[in-house]
Amino acid sequence: MIRTMLATGLLVAGAGTALAQPAPVQLPATIAVTAYDVGSGGYNQVVAIGNAMRQKLNVSIRALPGRNDVARQVPLRDGRAQFGYLGVASYFSQEGVYEFGASRDWGPQDIRLVLLNNSDQLLTLITAKDANIRTLADLRGKRVAWVAGAPSLNGNITALMAFANLGWNDVQRVDFGGYGASMTGLINGQVDAAFASTIAGPVYQLAASSRGVHYPPVPHNDTEGWARVQARAPFYIPGIGKEGAEITPDKPVEGATYPYPILSTYAATDEALVYNYVRAHLVLYDEYKAAAPGNIGWALERQRLGWVVPWHPGAVRALKEAGVWKPEHDAHNEALLKRQQVLQATWRGFIGGAPSEAEAFASAWLKARADALSAAGLPVVFEN
Repeated sequence: MIRTMLATGLLVAGAGTALAQPAPVQLPATIAVTAYDVGSGGYNQVVAIGNAMRQKLNVSIRALPGRNDVARQVPLRDGRAQFGYLGVASYFSQEGVYEFGASRDWGPQDIRLVLLNNSDQLLTLITAKDANIRTLADLRGKRVAWVAGAPSLNGNITALMAFANLGWNDVQRVDFGGYGASMTGLINGQVDAAFASTIAGPVYQLAASSRGVHYPPVPHNDTEGWARVQARAPFYIPGIGKEGAEITPDKPVEGATYPYPILSTYAATDEALVYNYVRAHLVLYDEYKAAAPGNIGWALERQRLGWVVPWHPGAVRALKEAGVWKPEHDAHNEALLKRQQVLQATWRGFIGGAPSEAEAFASAWLKARADALSAAGLPVVFEN
């Protein structure tokens, strides 16, 4: 059954203009999506958006929380969910790195952007105030969380530690089975630092606990430090945190961030479904923008159309109609699609003769990947 809502006269994403065309938003009665753990900032946003869709469109959003990046992407890959409110693992899966390049089950994925949340939060290293980690350099010797199957957490910490010329050998790695467990460990004193959004529920719990919360800054004028970060994580951008536990516009934090959640799907997802799902987010923005921390990031004017993952044609259609998609975005999108094509073709050629032993497999893939990207004149990130 298709649910519809007329778009005529409804404001889009706080931009002050109506959608150019009056066709109704048409969506199935139920849409399955994946999301972060219950209680996370991303999950709370999905709930708020789902409430607006249920009230205004009579569409039910069935959220499937996943404890790590792989768990969140499996339902998308296997067609059990149409969309994922993912972390930066959407980019890692495109690149075929970390868990996505470690076994025959994965390899570079045909992932596409649907919409980006660019709020005033930071996605950064969260520390307990009592651990006395005032700067990233103070991480040396401290206990840092590592989450199994979560490259978008572990890889980000790796990049942020590189800002201070540190690596995992310079800290005490403490392993956890999921994001929620890592944050509980931070609150309970099992670890001194973990990766999270500043608006996540557990970060507020940390701030209210006896340990307290602190955000080591990532100074924007340190060009060498930022070069080290972006060499490992090109998706990272400088950000001023204005929202989160003990963060306000009057008490900001100079740090690092990237879009989150990253509303994603696969290339094969029906174009009309993606088109209408984007329009539903834009049309209903005023209904949910204040319903969860960080929801202002879904606004039309906050979309970063030249990011590191290509957009789905259905999303491009909706963004063109909203007046923000320009010819230069087409060129950038085509370049990203070419990168995906090179990576996926390389994987297909690699997999037949790949080593069976896990460590040798991952190492051989990274070399084949780097060689192919270099030969195509494309940037090589995540070298062996």
